[in-house]
Amino acid sequence: MVGRAGARVRAAVVGTGLIGGSVLLRLHAAGLDVAGWDPDEATRHEARRVGVPAPERLVEAVADRDVVFLCGPLPTLSETLAEVAAATGDGCVLTDVGSTKAELAAFAAARGLTHRFVPGHPMAGTDRAGLIAAAPDLFDGAAWVLCPAPGPGLAAFRWLTALVVDVFAARVVPMAADRHDAVVALASHVPHLLAGALAGATDRSPLRDAVLALAAGSFRDGTRVAGTPPERTANMLLGNRAEILAALGSVTAFLDELAAALRDGDRDALTARHREGRDARLALTGRPTVRLRPRFPLAAGDEELRFLHELGAAGGHLDGCRTDGDEVEYSARRLTTEPGGPLAPPLG
Repeated sequence: MVGRAGARVRAAVVGTGLIGGSVLLRLHAAGLDVAGWDPDEATRHEARRVGVPAPERLVEAVADRDVVFLCGPLPTLSETLAEVAAATGDGCVLTDVGSTKAELAAFAAARGLTHRFVPGHPMAGTDRAGLIAAAPDLFDGAAWVLCPAPGPGLAAFRWLTALVVDVFAARVVPMAADRHDAVVALASHVPHLLAGALAGATDRSPLRDAVLALAAGSFRDGTRVAGTPPERTANMLLGNRAEILAALGSVTAFLDELAAALRDGDRDALTARHREGRDARLALTGRPTVRLRPRFPLAAGDEELRFLHELGAAGGHLDGCRTDGDEVEYSARRLTTEPGGPLAPPLG
């Protein structure tokens, strides 16, 4: 992929664990000029072993780059963003892969970085950790949230959208930072709590060994993310505490309904509640979409920003973005089952 000046994109990845390492390997495989940096010396050595430059100092890794991906632990991202911003030019796009967005977006805004910082969150991962677990194809077909900002920040969002689609083969989901945090609380964070609760209750049970001996697909699927490194899980949960607690309340309320139906021997209620759950599970795949190709003037961003936020909130995504003269054109998909509302209609 070429940069905005027509040369090959120069990228850097700061923090090369599972997600950062997968970003690094994919950028390298795609032929971009990429450097990686990690505070751990052994990890830097591993990056060099697989053929990726990994300077000793962070400032060396990010110097003269077009884009820098911040992929360290969630509690470190604010400090790292400030350090990388100071070490890079004003035209360098900055983004992160953290699992919460509102707090870091506010930090960037307070420091005047909104024009070049695009909060991001690729919805992919495994229960393994470290660069040795990284895979360049980890993001193929995955949803990758990017949070567009009004004004000059839209230019950085457009450029980064094109890079994520073209290089990572991901689906870009545009979303406001606070909406992202509310959505992932239920989509990702509460499942970590539930998986930990089921696995933890099993570990405490006097029947532990017998349960594990009989554990089949339902137990394995339900506890998979309990295998995530505990420190990483704790960082994620604490970083989105208020939204997670709100979402957990709705989950426990539903669980109370199930328990009450079971306690009362109410077959109809038990069946109805599980039918609701089954419908949601089946909706994970095969939902029909309609293609949209809206165009917006580069100079006027309010309508464009409204379209992007509404698209993500409605379950849609972007799979293309290009600028043509003084306009930007998006290639997008929206669920046909969602009301059209003010979303731009298909063009052409």
